[in-house]
Amino acid sequence: MSVPKQRHTKQRRDAKRDRFAIDQVKTQTCPKCGKEKLAHRVCAHCGFYKGKEVVNTVKETTKKQK
Repeated sequence: MSVPKQRHTKQRRDAKRDRFAIDQVKTQTCPKCGKEKLAHRVCAHCGFYKGKEVVNTVKETTKKQK
């Protein structure tokens, strides 16, 4: 069985582990309602995307209540 000739330094070890870090999700504010939303996605609160209503959220909330 092979054995490494030298130890890896702490810097090298930590640099390897740094690549596995989880980045924070970047959000934008919706221009219509001002809530946080993901970029290039329909706003979950108001249903607008690029100034147009894509999803009627009032209709969807009444469906869920029934």
